[in-house]
Amino acid sequence: MRFRPCIDLHHGKVVQIVGGSLNEQDQAALQTNFTSENTPAHFARLYRDAGLPGGHVIALGQGNEAAALSALSAWPGGMQYGGGVNPDNAHVFLDAGASHVIVTSFVFADGRINRDRLAALVKAVGKQRLVLDLSCRSRNGKFYVVTDRWQRFTDECVDAQSLTTLAGDCAEFLVHGVDVEGLQQGIQEDLISLLGTYSPCPVTYAGGVHQLGDLDRVKQLGLARVDLTIGSALDIFGGAVKFADVVEWQQRQ
Repeated sequence: MRFRPCIDLHHGKVVQIVGGSLNEQDQAALQTNFTSENTPAHFARLYRDAGLPGGHVIALGQGNEAAALSALSAWPGGMQYGGGVNPDNAHVFLDAGASHVIVTSFVFADGRINRDRLAALVKAVGKQRLVLDLSCRSRNGKFYVVTDRWQRFTDECVDAQSLTTLAGDCAEFLVHGVDVEGLQQGIQEDLISLLGTYSPCPVTYAGGVHQLGDLDRVKQLGLARVDLTIGSALDIFGGAVKFADVVEWQQRQ
């Protein structure tokens, strides 16, 4: 298990938000936990110097490309990129230094997975550089992939069958527990257990962390197979969990 750092971008700034509040049609609904005066490249170099590869840069809406490219170029090969990726622009981010591209809405179109679009992405970048974002919300006791700034439910359930099938077309999964993202009120334990039990490929979970001990809890629930991102809870993003303690935890693994 690894800790995976993050750089979330909104209007070119590094932010931490309450995940379920992101709505490009209603900016007033956005709940922001933190906005940094430091540049995206600053955080990329911080993670590089701490020896924490495999994190991600996520563009939340429009107006973030320059900021994203600056972060990726600050640590070539060190971080993944997600946000509006398609077969035509994927190489812009890969050429800028992204190790992988992360995709949700392009593949999960019209409420279900579009196999032709997925095949086009695999052809464009290769399975080994593609991460599928399966960020999800709970409904009727199951987890469903959500798209369009995490506002729209798709028909795609995150379960043993879908994880096995989709793993054939990507290198990794990224899964935000959107219902708890940014709230710092606890992780989604059932989702983490599901991912640890059934994901055939590496998977990173994000959402709800509020204390350092959540690292050990995720390691236990995910059978040491689920990596963890911490955002709002970190002191570098205004939270109480010390980044230095997380780095020390990782070094002990």
